[in-house]
Amino acid sequence: MSEKVLMKGNEAIAEAAIAAGCRHFFGYPITPQTEVAAYMSKRMPKIGGVYLQAESEVASINMVLGAGAAGVRVMTSTSSPGISLMSEGISYIAGSDVPCLIVNVERGGPGLGGIQPSQSDYFQATRATGHGDFHMLVFAPSTVQETVDLISDAFDLGDKYRMPTMILSDGLLGQMMEPVVLPEPKEPTDDKEWSVRGHQGKRPHNVVNSLYIDPAVLEKLNFERFEKYEKIKETEQRAQEYLVDDADIILVAFGASSRIAHSAVDAARKQGIKAGLIRPITLWPFPEKAIEKHVGHAKAFLSVEMNMGQMVEDVRMIVARRKPVHFYGRTGGVVPTPKEVLQQIVKIDGGEL
Repeated sequence: MSEKVLMKGNEAIAEAAIAAGCRHFFGYPITPQTEVAAYMSKRMPKIGGVYLQAESEVASINMVLGAGAAGVRVMTSTSSPGISLMSEGISYIAGSDVPCLIVNVERGGPGLGGIQPSQSDYFQATRATGHGDFHMLVFAPSTVQETVDLISDAFDLGDKYRMPTMILSDGLLGQMMEPVVLPEPKEPTDDKEWSVRGHQGKRPHNVVNSLYIDPAVLEKLNFERFEKYEKIKETEQRAQEYLVDDADIILVAFGASSRIAHSAVDAARKQGIKAGLIRPITLWPFPEKAIEKHVGHAKAFLSVEMNMGQMVEDVRMIVARRKPVHFYGRTGGVVPTPKEVLQQIVKIDGGEL
């Protein structure tokens, strides 16, 4: 398709996944992502796909593991507490080297929290999605169009590296409507040399498994995975830079917060303050290179997030005390305003922070 269509973020996620060749969806309803599942329940039967509402998030992620092990493109979607319930299964998927797509449309927390947008699952997505030594590729779109574009990338890179991938959205992006151009559909493929689909005597017998009783064998596998992760860190970092080349104050913000930070940067420039923005697109691997190359000329950094301060820790590790790193965040489902962020920029510029 080349024409623009007006779509809600959650529904665009579903349509983009179908265009990317996904024909299997397993999930469970939870606000604010339920439209993803609802849309899939209508579309999948019409295109010969599989939609199944499991009895729980625990069941759905294990269904994802089974389908992914068979080599098909498969996804699930949920919101923050649902990811917590899926964490064991996600670890099994990573330990089995099975690709899949997991969408988290974040809500406020901890606990059941609220249904308003949040970015408080950053730690969970990038550091502790499940037990054991593993990483996922984590993408953080800031518009509905970018969400659509990243879905295809997430599936492709998941297949390339044989690992789970995540789209980290939130209630704001999931519920808003924006014009999007949907990609040309891809034919679904399930012919993977490692998949468990029956071999008919034409290839060696495949086993997909995450249980290794011999510690030496498990250690070797973990070493191999982390060699792969290092290659991913080197080649897959993504970030967008805005007015940073001459910036004295560089904001770092992802997802919905970056839209607010972008407006605040524009407002600061109108007041003569040289502000800029680095927007991480990949949260893992974190775009260290994009920040590192501007540490020399920046006077300070400001991390803007919808949480109590999570990504700011990664920014501080990269800057490593060479320049001040400040934080501004709102939480509990409260969305910061450009005016609030501008006030922080003015304070930093005046030496008040």
